[in-house]
Amino acid sequence: MPSLKSYFAKLFAAKIARKINAWAQNPLQTQERVFKTLIKSASQTAFGKDHAFSQIKTHDDFVSRVPVRDYEALKPYVERVVNGESDILWSGKPLYFAKTSGTTSGAKYIPITDVSIKAQVEASRNAVLMYIHETGKSDFVDGQWIFLQGSPVLSEKKGIKTGRLSGISAHYVPSYLLKNRMPSWETNCIEDWETKVDAIVEETLTKDMRAVAGIPSWVQMYFEKLVQKRQQKVGVIFKNLELFIFGGVNYEPYRNKFEALIGRKIDSVELYPASEGFFAFQDRQNKIGMLLQLDSGIFYEFIEADRFFDKNPKRITLNNVKLGVNYVIIISTNAGLWAYNIGDTVKFTSLLPFRVVVSGRIKHFISAFGEHVIAQEVDQALIQAVKGTSVRVTEFTVAPQINPIVGLPYHEWLVEFEAPPNDLELFANTIDKELQNQNSYYFDLIKGKVLQPLKISLVKQGGFKDYMKTIGKLGGQNKTPRLSNDRKIASHFHSKSLIK
Repeated sequence: MPSLKSYFAKLFAAKIARKINAWAQNPLQTQERVFKTLIKSASQTAFGKDHAFSQIKTHDDFVSRVPVRDYEALKPYVERVVNGESDILWSGKPLYFAKTSGTTSGAKYIPITDVSIKAQVEASRNAVLMYIHETGKSDFVDGQWIFLQGSPVLSEKKGIKTGRLSGISAHYVPSYLLKNRMPSWETNCIEDWETKVDAIVEETLTKDMRAVAGIPSWVQMYFEKLVQKRQQKVGVIFKNLELFIFGGVNYEPYRNKFEALIGRKIDSVELYPASEGFFAFQDRQNKIGMLLQLDSGIFYEFIEADRFFDKNPKRITLNNVKLGVNYVIIISTNAGLWAYNIGDTVKFTSLLPFRVVVSGRIKHFISAFGEHVIAQEVDQALIQAVKGTSVRVTEFTVAPQINPIVGLPYHEWLVEFEAPPNDLELFANTIDKELQNQNSYYFDLIKGKVLQPLKISLVKQGGFKDYMKTIGKLGGQNKTPRLSNDRKIASHFHSKSLIK
């Protein structure tokens, strides 16, 4: 007999599904409305005045007045907001700064406004509701949920609360979930990740855990500690566990390992959140890609990744995107980010409704030899290689080996296995062939004897955890880069004797 909570969850899910379907089936009109609202709302800000927002009527007007910027280029405006000024990028002051790691200028402070955090929270909620509406499964709302996230303890800068996005989000758990939510506030506030996970294990062992949310690599660490503690599968410890909600990285390379730890298959829902906005979520279990959030105060532009570094690459809207093309995603938001390059690349898997997969980072690729290999391609090659086998991968990264001691250059895959293949050379050849099938540039380089097939270096157990700990990025929202165009990460593993 379903509970009242479960029953009303289904009713609410049906209502939200109708609302989402209305804008998803009218995408261009929805984005045009969002565009006009954003421009009008920010016309009297410092940024809006500097870029003549009052004269912007069309996308072409916007392109001519507002260049694409990354954080470094937008930083002069952000610093004014950080220093306490109002009406700079958006009207008033932001509610929060999401603090993230910068590449060239230390910490980055991404503004989050009252309207943008509301949109983030709603999109996260809607992802779960769409799962309920599609599958009819709602019993999990009666059990415990666990969110593996950063500490919710926030600091202040000029009266604006500051912290990691996941920590900020912890302050917005819906009231109807508060009694079900794990871990406790006190445990969630523990800063040291390993100490925190140990505490979470102790706190959750006896609970009726039904849904788990977090980045796959860190949820995997939690599951491993559960299994070690109880000497039982996670699915035995939590017999009603039925849903894994994740974002940040592709789940597929981890799926075999997860199912081995759990002892059975469970459903999953993919999210695409970032400090800059909540961009997409998986709205169908049997569809590839995530539904692009077109009605959440974000206006999208796209630049073909292969053209991105041209002098004046063409910026297009949803009117002109094509299936399967690798695009750099450019956003303008109700948090005051304008023609902002978040660094991600996406591919469209559907045009009505618009669904995307995250294909990688514009800075995370391998093209040391002109091969243009992206994260989605290495993920897919590995997925195909492990399909139907007992191989389980803990973590991996790929780097070019330009000057090998012997032979032609090659791609070095640094892989930590939980269950390695019986024939490592055959496994490497399978991955290589899959990569050649996906990437014609790579195929030509192998065929033309410019590169030799990839080689796998075995990383010691716990090697990736040690690496992330060494660089101060263990746990939370942090992810190991799949690809590097240099050997900085690879050299760390070799120099620290983390290779078998």
